[in-house]
Amino acid sequence: MSLGRPVIVRRMLLLSIPLLVVLLAAVYLGMSIGSTGVDLRAVARSLAGGLSDDPTLGTIIWQIRFPRALLAALIGATLSLGGLVFQAILRNPLAEPYILGISGGAAIGAISGILLGLSRFPGVSLTSFAGSMATLLVLMLIAGTRSMVQNNRLLLSGVMVNAFCGAVIMFLISITQDSRLHNIIFWMMGDLSLADMHQVTILGITVLPCFLFIFYLAHAMNVLLLGQEMAQSMGFDVRIIVSLLLVVTSLMVSATVSHCGLVGFVGLVIPHLFRLLLGADHRLLVPACLLGGGAYMVLCDILARTLPSHGEMPAGVVTALIGAPLFIYLLKRTER
Repeated sequence: MSLGRPVIVRRMLLLSIPLLVVLLAAVYLGMSIGSTGVDLRAVARSLAGGLSDDPTLGTIIWQIRFPRALLAALIGATLSLGGLVFQAILRNPLAEPYILGISGGAAIGAISGILLGLSRFPGVSLTSFAGSMATLLVLMLIAGTRSMVQNNRLLLSGVMVNAFCGAVIMFLISITQDSRLHNIIFWMMGDLSLADMHQVTILGITVLPCFLFIFYLAHAMNVLLLGQEMAQSMGFDVRIIVSLLLVVTSLMVSATVSHCGLVGFVGLVIPHLFRLLLGADHRLLVPACLLGGGAYMVLCDILARTLPSHGEMPAGVVTALIGAPLFIYLLKRTER
């Protein structure tokens, strides 16, 4: 039985407000922690309009740490929501853009743009989106448009496409002989070190409309969980809904790939965790994944900056180190 509008709105508020506080706290920590150490009071003074006697620290907080924390929040929200959408379409907790090869296709496009000498925006962003859409088209042709919601066929097709994308990526790296090789390898592991407000603004303009559109289709994703026949009997055009969700998700995932490279396991762990905690209502899961995924990614990026004694590691390394065992644990819990 579906919940009434007043009840679901109240539940969304009770869920979203604490998660928003967690996200803001994570961003505050991201602004406070860096290679120069931890200084919570300095950020508080800066927010209050202070730090005029130390312009260097103010520059570090607002031009380096703050954009990086915002970029991490956008990436975490996008990847979590992308995983939620694919898991809803395929009714499979293992489904997410990386498993299906969408991110791999976007990475091929982005690397091609880098090798061609294109600027990060719009050049690399456009080639990344073209790569993800080409991968999605191949995926649909292999799986067949009539069986897009048959999880086994689409998931197996995605695994094959993902393996092929990985091979193409390795080929492109093997033929790169100049200094761009190191940049590509570091970027592929999820690099947020070059974040700036221009980059954050571009990514935000791209993904925020996608967030709203997916939230608009949250009820439709609830219906998809009932099966294709049931959804059609309730008046939903399954092929149109699934196609729209795939295209919109591919757009926002390719945007994140073009800005930060490949960051794994966020789209697997966060939706699965919130589904265990909140149930299967996507009207609650969408805002939970946006806020919770954003906070999770910010915290992982903080670890990426602080764990090495010298320098930093890519954020994608931390998400994999945390996400893989955590997902195995969550998957074991669902089998009990």
